[in-house]
Amino acid sequence: MSATLETESLTPLHWLAIVLAVVSGAIHLVLGIQFFPGGQPIAFLLAGLGFFGAVVLFLLDYRRRLLYIVGVLFVALQIVLWLVLNQTHDPSLLSVDPTEAIDKSAQVILIVLLVVLYGRES
Repeated sequence: MSATLETESLTPLHWLAIVLAVVSGAIHLVLGIQFFPGGQPIAFLLAGLGFFGAVVLFLLDYRRRLLYIVGVLFVALQIVLWLVLNQTHDPSLLSVDPTEAIDKSAQVILIVLLVVLYGRES
């Protein structure tokens, strides 16, 4: 792993994936700070840091193909946990607030992009 950024090989799809990860990471950090202190805010903060950590590793060109796989699993887990936690409170899931809609939309698109990027670099 190099200590310098490697961005020359990045395509618009890579940059879109980075933006989506930053959006979701920022949302999680803001929610974690808003809900602090407590147990659940820690999970939000860790998730946010996970997104930003992955972006840093990606920009440093650290095992990008592995990051795609781990990223799909990490983001899918975020979606599953959100569904489980929200289904407990509101089984209809019709009361999605704008922040949740932006975050989950970004995450679904991010998963698709990570799968596409993994396939292209295989």
